[in-house]
Formats: sequence, C-alpha cells, structure tokens
Amino acid sequence: MSATNVRADHVGSLLRPAELIEARKSGVGAERLTEIEDRSIERILRKQRDIGLEIFTDGEFRRGTFGGDFAEAVDGFGSGGGIVRTWRGVQAPQGSSLPGAIVSKVRAKRRMTAHELPYLLEHSPGPIKITLPSANQFPINAFKVGVTDAVYADHSALLWDIVEVIKAEIKGLADDGVAYIQIDAPRYSYYLDPKWRDHLRTTMGRDPDVLLDEAIAADNACLQGVRRAGLTLAIHLCRGNNRSHWYAEGGYDAIAENVFSSLDVDRFLLEYEDERSGSFEPLRFIPQGKSVVLGLVSSKLPTLEDADVLVRRIEEASQYVPLENLALSPQCGFASVLEGNLLSEEEQWAKLRLVVDTAHRVWQ
Repeated sequence: MSATNVRADHVGSLLRPAELIEARKSGVGAERLTEIEDRSIERILRKQRDIGLEIFTDGEFRRGTFGGDFAEAVDGFGSGGGIVRTWRGVQAPQGSSLPGAIVSKVRAKRRMTAHELPYLLEHSPGPIKITLPSANQFPINAFKVGVTDAVYADHSALLWDIVEVIKAEIKGLADDGVAYIQIDAPRYSYYLDPKWRDHLRTTMGRDPDVLLDEAIAADNACLQGVRRAGLTLAIHLCRGNNRSHWYAEGGYDAIAENVFSSLDVDRFLLEYEDERSGSFEPLRFIPQGKSVVLGLVSSKLPTLEDADVLVRRIEEASQYVPLENLALSPQCGFASVLEGNLLSEEEQWAKLRLVVDTAHRVWQ
C-alpha cells in the first residue's frame, strides 16, 4: 500500500502519557528514559492499529517538541536569546520562549532521527511516517541581531546551512526505506496572515513575497534527489500549535498559487478545522495528481466533530480536488510540545477513530 493512498491520516504527534512527561521533565537517566519511551511507543502503535489507522508514528515521543530533534542534532545553538511569541486560543494568550539563538556555525553532530527509527521500524504494525521540521522553522526564531550576525550575514545565510542538515536527514530516511516523510512547516503561515506579513516587513525589513519564494526553494532543496518508488513526500502547513493555542490565522489564498504549484511534494496536509482557515477555493491551485489531506478534525478542542458535517465538507472540497485525491486527518498534531493540547488521551483516540470511520464511509 502506498502512503499516498492512505485516506485516514494524522499529522504525527500524540499526547504523551504522564509518566513520560514527568520522566523527561525530571531529567531521569538516558537508559531509564528510553525504557519509558519504548513502552509508551509500543502501546500507541497497538492503539493506532486497533482503531484502524494504516500509517504509523511513534507520536514523536522521543522529542521534547516537534522540531526538537534538529536542535539536539547540531552544533550552533546557544543557551538563550530565543524570541518570545504570544499565542492565541481557547484560554488567555500565553507567551512562550523559543529555542536559543544561533551563536556558531550550524553543523550536524549526528542524524536527527537515528534514535527514533530502529525501534519504529522493528515494532510498527505497518508503514511508518517520520516527521521533520522545515528548514524554514529556525532562522526567524534563532537569528539574534548582535549575536548570530557575527556568524551569519543574514537569515538567508543561516537558512541554507540548515537546509544541508535537513536534506541529509531526508536522504537518510529514504535510504532507510521509510514509506512516508512529512515536513512540518508552520512558517508558511507568516505569509498568509496579514499581521505576520507586516511583522516581516517591519522587523526584518524584507518583502514577504521574496521570503516566500526563498522558503519554497529551501524546502524543495531539502527534497532534491530523494524520490524513489514507494516513498511519499508530504508537507504540513500549520498556523501554530502549542497547548491548544495558535499564532496565525487566515485562508491559504495569499500563498496557494505559488506554494501548491511549486512545492515538490506528493501530499499537502492542510488545516481546515474552523473559520481561521478560510475556504476551500485555494485548492483549485493543487496540481493534478497531487493529494490533499483535509485537516477537518480539531486536535486543539475536546469536542468531537459531527461525522455528517465532515462528509459534507469533504464533498465541498471535492469541487476543487477530485475525491480520489483527498484524505482526512486532524488539522495538526495533538502534542507539538511536550505537554500537549488541552484534551484527554481518550478524547484524542475518539477523534482519530472518527477520522478512520469517516474515511471508510467516504472512500470505501
């Protein structure tokens, strides 16, 4: 089975059990942490199989955040200086410190997912998905004026060193036989949200459309030369996901023609769970033969969606992309950060079961 044909998908991260959260926060020894991770991952692999999913992840249980593997696998990060972002969502907005500034040249120390892959390949009931952060995730966060510019002339110079690390990781995963590689790319939301477009102009002094072109070129460079039979390449375009909060909103209209026609992927995972996401009309720019995973189920809110509403929305999207090229998923991961979103594990599995059941209803 090709991962491109999977109808019931999920973005990758799953809520971690309390034991694993506590172990990581308390700084237990590496051997003990691995034991807890292994046991937790074995359980969620069984659970994914039992509810009928056909593509499997380890829930990102060996990471502190969805992009944590990158910072741990390279030299270059300092201990402080990350920007602070204000989040919006179901509770009062909260600030969060992002990873520290780049203080020296970015160079890989090891493979990003070398500690994740062996266990997953051995124990997964079926084809696996590995998620990786986009190279575009880091320059805006980690470039600190007065620190990073002593090493890199500008954000672009930093970006292209990061590209080399991500590109090598993707090639390694393809060589290892991974069936489904997904790039997680929250930074594209900067180019669709007017507030963030203005931030790029005023804070960085850059034209957002020029930066968008560079972002696409960077992600494409990471994917260059890795295509092979049986491999699905995908990208998830996100508006932020931290403890049920987000930082951007707006439809895909401002970026759709450029992004959908230019990114060299097989599969787009798109957020469409509420009014922040806009209409399906931008899907008219999806090239023929590429697939779209409709993120219609919220990973942020505990309320279970109505299956009839999901079916109607899939039918609406099929006006722009043929039904055979559509799939269904939650709009984002359930735990892009260690603590996860504000719902229970039982509610998480109910939502994933709804995704599977709805996919069967629509496509089988």
